[in-house]
Amino acid sequence: MAVLRKKEHATEFDILIVGSGIAGLFAALQASAFARVCLLTKGRLADSNTWHAQGGIAVAFGDNDSPAQHLEDTLRAGAGLCHVAAVKVLVEEGPRYVRELSELGAPFDKEGGSFALAREGAHSRDRVLHAGGDATGRLILEALQVKVLQNRAITVREQTFVTELLLAGEAVCGVRTLSGQILRSKAVILATGGLGQVYSHTTNPEGATGDGVALACRAGAEIADMEFIQFHPTVFQGRQDGETFLVSEALRGEGALLRSGKGELFMGAYHELAELGPRDVVSRAIVDQMKKQLGPVYLDITHRGARFLQRRFPTVYKRAKEAGYDLAKEWLPVGPAAHYAMGGVKTGLSGETSLRGLYACGEVACTGVHGANRLASNSLLECLVFAARSVRQIEREGMDVTPVLDPDREAQLLNVRLSWVVELRRQLRRLMFEEAGVLRRQAGLSVLDEFLHQNTALLRDKPKTREAWELQNLLVTAELIVRAALAREESRGAHFRLDFPQTEEALARRPGSPAVRMEGVSLAPLAV
Repeated sequence: MAVLRKKEHATEFDILIVGSGIAGLFAALQASAFARVCLLTKGRLADSNTWHAQGGIAVAFGDNDSPAQHLEDTLRAGAGLCHVAAVKVLVEEGPRYVRELSELGAPFDKEGGSFALAREGAHSRDRVLHAGGDATGRLILEALQVKVLQNRAITVREQTFVTELLLAGEAVCGVRTLSGQILRSKAVILATGGLGQVYSHTTNPEGATGDGVALACRAGAEIADMEFIQFHPTVFQGRQDGETFLVSEALRGEGALLRSGKGELFMGAYHELAELGPRDVVSRAIVDQMKKQLGPVYLDITHRGARFLQRRFPTVYKRAKEAGYDLAKEWLPVGPAAHYAMGGVKTGLSGETSLRGLYACGEVACTGVHGANRLASNSLLECLVFAARSVRQIEREGMDVTPVLDPDREAQLLNVRLSWVVELRRQLRRLMFEEAGVLRRQAGLSVLDEFLHQNTALLRDKPKTREAWELQNLLVTAELIVRAALAREESRGAHFRLDFPQTEEALARRPGSPAVRMEGVSLAPLAV
């Protein structure tokens, strides 16, 4: 954490938003109605997890659907750890914001003039909206970016890496960037997205290095549920160079089957919904099959013709073709990869964190709506609902933080070789996937814990480069995951312990994660 110092040039805004995915952009548009907004992104405006989202937005629009049914499906997937009040907010307010998103220009697919609704894993109804077939995230972002760039109340700063949250007493009142610039504000919204790059196999882009969680943790904010990392079951595994791409769950919603190397169907032995079971169950089933046969499993959608696949799944069809596979004729080799973090910066129902003036929304936040396992396509809906609620809370509370300048000494800047950063990052990601991935046990987690303890100590001081800062953020994030995974001595949702394979009903409640501590920062679970 840092406090404001004298003699530093500062630029002031009402609200700073860190992150340019759907949560950050939607929050900026909502806030622009009453505030001067600055949106910061460490890369280009289009660089976010949202851009890569092939799935859709789950919303109860169907005639045979309702928010109550959506609630029930979400709670079932969450394995006993969902914050019920937060889920009610999600499913009841979601339709309003999805309609608003459509009015902002998001080109959702339609059939006969009405929204086209599809079904995905663990949903009991057709309730998932898509745009451009499997280009939902990209098309939503393009629509929101146009509105943001046209809005005079919003300042966009690309290539701006935030390294610290600034505190005035117990309140967050701005940020420091890698260049050393101070940006002051009366409220900060973290919308930095995910942390998938802490794993060697992930669907997340290069920039998903857990920056928001690490920023909040260093500032003293509470973090929750970090042991729950969702692995997407079907990620392409066939390239020699290790390149992967996500194979949307919607393919299984359209009848795609999972086959062993011998061509046998196996999902019926693991879950009553077979291929449409929850992601954690499907991921573990695939890992089990891969270990038994020492190779990948295969996704088979050859019963659908090329014309249908090109229309419904243009992105996946094209990527498969580029990799040498024709989805209409061949099975595609797939396996799990880190996809989504259910845990993050602990928030209340309006995005508020344990630090005054700091809010979080989207994947960086832990609102409690996902519990131990996220229901497919609930994440984009969560971004919309809690981005809007965060902004409304800021407007209600007013923006009256007065920074208290308190000079202190600059910490020693740490200059490390890029080659060392690259190698340590590679080792970390490999170990995390092997020991804190789909399957976990105490022995492996303890080895990881010691590795993290030794290497995190090397980066106590402030790095000088973006690469070193990202490594530090990954190390902090990994330590939070490993400590929480060690503390939860049961298996639940996306967290599976080989040495504690049973689910303990005594832990089927909020709070979620067992409370652990790291460097004096409480990783407290959400309150009931």
